[in-house]
Amino acid sequence: MRSEDAFGDDVTGEVPVVSPSDSRVTISGAELASDIVDAPSVDPETLLPHWTEAPTGQVPIVVAREAAEGDDPWAAIPAPAWREGEADWVAHEEQFDASMLSTDAKPETSWNIATPDVEAEAILDETPRPEPQREFRTRRARSADPLAGRAARKSARSVSTATLTGLILGAITLVLFELGRLPVLATVTVVLTLAAAEAFAAYRSVGAHPATILGLVGVVLLTLTTYQVGTAAIGGVTVLMVVFGFVWYSSAEKQIDVMDGLGATLFVYVWVGILGSFAALMIAPKTFAHGHGLTILLGTILLTVGNDTGALFIGRATGKRPLSPGLSPNKTVEGVVGGGLVSLLTGALILPLMSPWSFLHGIIAAVAVAIVVPMGDLFESMVKRTLGVKDIGHLLPGHGGVLDRVDGLLFALPTVYYLALLIKLG
Repeated sequence: MRSEDAFGDDVTGEVPVVSPSDSRVTISGAELASDIVDAPSVDPETLLPHWTEAPTGQVPIVVAREAAEGDDPWAAIPAPAWREGEADWVAHEEQFDASMLSTDAKPETSWNIATPDVEAEAILDETPRPEPQREFRTRRARSADPLAGRAARKSARSVSTATLTGLILGAITLVLFELGRLPVLATVTVVLTLAAAEAFAAYRSVGAHPATILGLVGVVLLTLTTYQVGTAAIGGVTVLMVVFGFVWYSSAEKQIDVMDGLGATLFVYVWVGILGSFAALMIAPKTFAHGHGLTILLGTILLTVGNDTGALFIGRATGKRPLSPGLSPNKTVEGVVGGGLVSLLTGALILPLMSPWSFLHGIIAAVAVAIVVPMGDLFESMVKRTLGVKDIGHLLPGHGGVLDRVDGLLFALPTVYYLALLIKLG
């Protein structure tokens, strides 16, 4: 019985013989590879050699892509590169911009979980929580010039007006010292309160939020308690200022930057309150015997006034070299030297007329005052330049404000106090 294949032919079991000329597969429309090699339009060098032939030393184009950049129109597109060593990973790092993977668009949906756990929802929610907005920040980003654009405004002062105001203030001061301790204490308290109020107003003018009432109460309280208790009152009142400052800002209706508000409050308290409280400490009965505290305070004021006066007139007449152009371009080296000379004359000629001052004590105190008073002036100039104002106040004609008048005295008070204790004055 014969078997048939699928096409109806008999299966004979014979194997067909294929000639070598027919041992290929022919595709309609295609040509032989040998014909392509022979074609003049094909470059034989682009073809890989047979595996049985000797190596030519050529590098595959996947590595040496730079060789084909001149002819390949797609050379601008980065080709694959083998990365084996550590340097290979950074060879073309600039070709990848990580910002391509980010997006500024907010996701349309966010993850929500069916649990009352608010923190878990915040973790799954991709929308970041907004930071609390603050009313004011005195701290600013670092820059080459942190005071750029904040130079103090210029204002002309009349020397004759300043001289007349100084003479009136001097006469009032002498009368108050003749009346005794309590009138002087009251005057010191009022002057320090006004100076602190001017400083707080200057901070508020630039948008800060100091605790003005708390600061003024602290200055008054420190002045009176220092007169009664002594230097121990400084630590106690300062602790109360910090504690009540926390209470003040924790109960504020608006969200205020505590570092700026409380920092400005304590800064003015230390600058005006603590330094100025040494005036009350000098005239306290327990500090110096026989009422010498009044004359020591009066001598300190006279030395300071002499220094300011000499610096003003001698600096205007001969001043050429600025002392600190960045803080106060009007203060000159010649003015500082002139102020020191006037202080020395005051300490040598006027102070010895008052007990317990002597010639030597007056000279020593004059040298100390000549050093610290210019520092106090520059310190206030630094604050004013930072705030962008010429005068912190305008209460005194020709002088500006009260703080402008006592800025050097604030540095002189603790200096002369400890100096008097050191040299056993009084």
